[in-house]
Amino acid sequence: MNSEEFYRIKRLPPYIIAEVNAMRAEARASGRDIIDLGMGNPDLPPPQHVLEKLCEVAMKPDAHGYSASKGIPGLRKAQAAYYARRFNVELDPEHEVVVTLGSKEGLANLAQAITAPGDVILAPNPGYPIHSFGFIIAGGSVRSVPTTPDERYWEALDRAVKFMVPKPSALVVCYPSNPTAEVVDLAFHERLVAWAKEHGVWLLSDLTYSELYYDGQPTPSLLQVPGAKDLAVEFTSMSKTYSMAGWRIGFAVGNKRLISALTRVKSYLDYGAFTPVQAAAVAALNGPQDIVEKNRQLYRSRRDVLVESFGRAGWDIPPPRASMFAWAPLPPALAHMGSLEFSKQLLTHAGVAVAPGIGYGEDGEGYVRIAMVENEHRIRQAARNIRRYFQSMGVNAASAKQAG
Repeated sequence: MNSEEFYRIKRLPPYIIAEVNAMRAEARASGRDIIDLGMGNPDLPPPQHVLEKLCEVAMKPDAHGYSASKGIPGLRKAQAAYYARRFNVELDPEHEVVVTLGSKEGLANLAQAITAPGDVILAPNPGYPIHSFGFIIAGGSVRSVPTTPDERYWEALDRAVKFMVPKPSALVVCYPSNPTAEVVDLAFHERLVAWAKEHGVWLLSDLTYSELYYDGQPTPSLLQVPGAKDLAVEFTSMSKTYSMAGWRIGFAVGNKRLISALTRVKSYLDYGAFTPVQAAAVAALNGPQDIVEKNRQLYRSRRDVLVESFGRAGWDIPPPRASMFAWAPLPPALAHMGSLEFSKQLLTHAGVAVAPGIGYGEDGEGYVRIAMVENEHRIRQAARNIRRYFQSMGVNAASAKQAG
């Protein structure tokens, strides 16, 4: 038997974030109390009426067969209704909406549907791993573009279409950004659609954090731009908005050709989420929406506690304007460690798990991603632990902020 690594596995580097996750699991197994700010895993349950709908439908004898791969009609209609009231975007539930097993699965399966070997895809760096590796698994090549939506971003796009052979076929965008929490306005999307039309590039927008914004300005949808549906699809998720991460319900909406391609690939791979889960998702989208504002206020409050308490501990963290993450530069006095070693040291000596920035691409080096998924008391405890760790390294709260 051939001992060489399988072709697609060879193209995947070790999942760096998993290295810290394994250390965290080992520490917890040994009985240590670990404050987990690493994975973006919501710590609160969905609304009660959603849980009740799940149980109600699960009790029906005929609810346990195969479901619909593209999503039950009621759920596709509910997502279309959400886009209409939130973004004033009209969607055809039959041809412009498909339910996915989370946005991550949706992106990966769309990559399988539209990527030919050697195709060039533009993806953000630092960026969420599936934005690049979904296409690498599918046989494509990825060229990185910055996440920061300034003139350097547009220069990178223009260089890519000018010098890449073949020219890029698709661009992945993610705002609010995971991991950097950067945001854009509708004018950015208007310029993006104009650029994509000029160069014949598909736009794939990850809008998972659409409802977690903190500066009073609601996150726009790319599809709000007139003509965007000619070349764009957008991915959203129930995970963060409704605290339903483990339910694995997401959506792709937009361009009919892309939605059709994704739907066809999915039809070979899955029969859709469990029908009671989809019915409960309908209840979430169509029912009372107070949890959306409640979660927004919760994460805003946690953000403020994180920035204040970590700052007093000697670690200045820029307050994120959106998402459930802070993108934190390493304390200057400890920056020589690099993000992976710093994350390991923080876990070992402070009992605090964060995600190393290098896990999100080479441009993520020098940062860690901090998820606001523990309560305010635990965040303050994490800050106290980190302060003690700094002191053990001979770094006090003042000097931690200075290059050592």
